[in-house]
Amino acid sequence: MAQIIQPAKWTYSVSNNSAKVGEQTDLIFNIKIDKGWYMYSSDFDPNLGPMVTTFNFQPNDTYELVGKIEPVHPKKKNSEIWGGTYTYFMNHAEFRQKVKIRAVDYKVSGNVTYQVCTEADGKCVSLDEGFSFMNQNAKNVAGKSVTISSIKGDSLIKVEASERAILPTKKAEVLPKKANIIPEKKAVESLFTFMLLAFMAGLAALLTPCVFPMIPMTVTFFTNTSKDRKSSIFKALMYGFSIVFIYTLVGTIVARINGPEFANWLSTHWLPNLMFFVIFIFFGLSFLGLFEIVLPHSLVNKMDKEADKGGYYGIIFMAFTIVLVSFSCTGPIVGSILVESAGGAILKPIAGMFAFSMAFAIPFTLFAIFPNWLKSLPKSGGWLNSVKVVLGFLELALALKFLSTADQVYHWRILDREIFLVLWIAVFSCLGLYLLGKIRLPHDSETKSVSVPKLIVSILTFAFVFYLIPGLWGAPLKVLAGFLPPMHTQDFNFANLNIEGSEASVSTLCETPDNPASLSFPHNIQGYFDLEQAIACAKKQNKPVFIDFTGHGCVNCRKMEENVWVATPVMSRLKNDFVMVALYIDEKMELPESKWYTSMYDGKVKSTIGSQNADLQITNYQNNAQPYYVILDPNTKELLVNPVSYETDIAKFTSFLDAGINTFKQKYKKAIL
Repeated sequence: MAQIIQPAKWTYSVSNNSAKVGEQTDLIFNIKIDKGWYMYSSDFDPNLGPMVTTFNFQPNDTYELVGKIEPVHPKKKNSEIWGGTYTYFMNHAEFRQKVKIRAVDYKVSGNVTYQVCTEADGKCVSLDEGFSFMNQNAKNVAGKSVTISSIKGDSLIKVEASERAILPTKKAEVLPKKANIIPEKKAVESLFTFMLLAFMAGLAALLTPCVFPMIPMTVTFFTNTSKDRKSSIFKALMYGFSIVFIYTLVGTIVARINGPEFANWLSTHWLPNLMFFVIFIFFGLSFLGLFEIVLPHSLVNKMDKEADKGGYYGIIFMAFTIVLVSFSCTGPIVGSILVESAGGAILKPIAGMFAFSMAFAIPFTLFAIFPNWLKSLPKSGGWLNSVKVVLGFLELALALKFLSTADQVYHWRILDREIFLVLWIAVFSCLGLYLLGKIRLPHDSETKSVSVPKLIVSILTFAFVFYLIPGLWGAPLKVLAGFLPPMHTQDFNFANLNIEGSEASVSTLCETPDNPASLSFPHNIQGYFDLEQAIACAKKQNKPVFIDFTGHGCVNCRKMEENVWVATPVMSRLKNDFVMVALYIDEKMELPESKWYTSMYDGKVKSTIGSQNADLQITNYQNNAQPYYVILDPNTKELLVNPVSYETDIAKFTSFLDAGINTFKQKYKKAIL
């Protein structure tokens, strides 16, 4: 936790080193981004939420800006949290600014503010980079070629020092520390979770009507082609390996040939999302019994003939046969894995397909090794058709997600949150009625009673339906956060109605907060946006100070507020036991020049609210990631407990708050009494 994170390294160059007076050249900003991090670009709506990369050029007579800063091939992504589309970079970023040379000894200086984030452990880091391009070898000869050198870091301060009075150099106020800052635990990599879900999808695929009947065929094949037990085991293992290889090859091809850009295009563009929507509807209606999907007989027969030849060559084609025959049922599942992996990582689709195929291949391999197990399997029949129908309903429900993605990206507003919920409630209600035998579809056999497994699944289905219903009136439905359309698309939200005279509207502040209109607290929490103002109030009320280092573009800050802060034990403590202060590290509002200072930490001028808040966090806590939560003694300005970062466990976050409260009460027990 006690670390300064710098996931982006900047270098500078010029497109034309021989530019003469009156000519144009491109200033090139290259950024190397650490693996697993992404950086927001400069060409999306700054009011959306994430922090837009912003370049500030110091004007002078030696150069002229031509046009605006241009990001080079950023990726696009629709965000359900922000409710719109933003652009970003992974691994490498590049920006270009065209300038016209006005003097031989020209200089172009300024600074850039930007934000980099990672989903691995919930960090977002806002940074400020100074830059300067200048001719160090100018001979004051008009038209002569010049050599341009780029300087980074403290160059902006050097340039400004020659043009105006040097600002005071200081660090942000150093707050005493008491609690020892300990390293934070790394979050479990999302890749493992993704592989686990893919493995479970592979197990589910075994129960599909296309796959389950293939098990007896597999056992018969290996029984007839193996001369002895040892040969049978070896061939069975080779068979399982072939299935894994074929499925994994699909993920490898997608990752290597198409690359991360294709994966991002696949997940956000309207064309693939509408295509997947139609495909899932097509498969769903087929599973419900409207029509049958059959692969071309010529293709399947050719694979069967090759498999009938026996030997190791036949084993490989037997694996191809099982993959092809099962495709009509596993195709949507495989497609879901590839679409879900569309986040820019090359390894993810490969790992997902590997995990899926392992779950798919292991049972076939084991039945090939132990053919006697076949006797214990239930026979194909009406239960398999029921599984197929259940999958059909699920396919219809999942199809809406793809349509919703396209709808949000392009703002069609045909599938707002309440419409999405109504359709899901209808689909899952029909599924529950089907499981109870109230709805019969083609190929269903008549049953006089409902089996216990069907009854249990129907109970769970209706429970899910009842969970969805409050969402029509604005319930957050946290379990489905990130899956449903964003809350702002819902026309009616009961949770946003304010009742005059309610407890939430009663002021608990000592004075009116000194803050711009762009700063706010969620959930009617009242607090300050200036640390000194919060400390002064905390002394009067004899309460500890809760510092929330946050940001407008901090996704995980919003997740904490919507999933952890709303919990009753957390909310009651934040509102009643602390004086709250939110320090936005990406707030761009410029302070009066009398409040500017040059930081001793990085030698840069801190002129905005955000830059000074960030400097305070770095100076005092050796941390520059958000969210970051600190509990402070207002009298001594000491830490009362170790700060915490992104912590989604409500019990642990409550314990963190209680530790700060109890330490403060014990420290001032006599004063309170």
